[in-house]
Amino acid sequence: MDWSKDPNWKQQSKNSKKVFKKYLNQANPSKIIKLLPELHEEAFKTIDCLDCANCCKNHSPTFKSTDIKRISKHLGLKETQLIENYLKLDEDNDWVLKSSPCTFLNPDNTCQIYDVRPSDCARYPFTDEDVFIKRPHLTLSNSVVCPAVYKILKKLVGEV
Repeated sequence: MDWSKDPNWKQQSKNSKKVFKKYLNQANPSKIIKLLPELHEEAFKTIDCLDCANCCKNHSPTFKSTDIKRISKHLGLKETQLIENYLKLDEDNDWVLKSSPCTFLNPDNTCQIYDVRPSDCARYPFTDEDVFIKRPHLTLSNSVVCPAVYKILKKLVGEV
């Protein structure tokens, strides 16, 4: 089943949020971290990000200075031009996109700057790294945006 095309996964994830939160707060971090690479790989065998692109439609990555430098060079812009045209400072004083969906998202859900995308984009949805368990609020938020996060949480909770 392609989870990103299942019309009920978002609602099911919202309905499971309390269970997921309890699980993440009580789980053994080192045990979960060991399971994540395999669960990540398994999830992405059935999920095609190009079918979904919810992350690009709903979130803005943080643009670190190295990201800004790399992307502006790729686009042939000065760093100040990239910032002026596309970015703003958020409440945490981080550079984020001015608009949503992502300015660089194409109609076919591909990314105009994929090869030089921000590190947050390259790492999203953090399902194969310790951020998944160390930042449970982020994982819970991502569980209603990304079907892979929902699928992995569902699998983890089911194994308990």
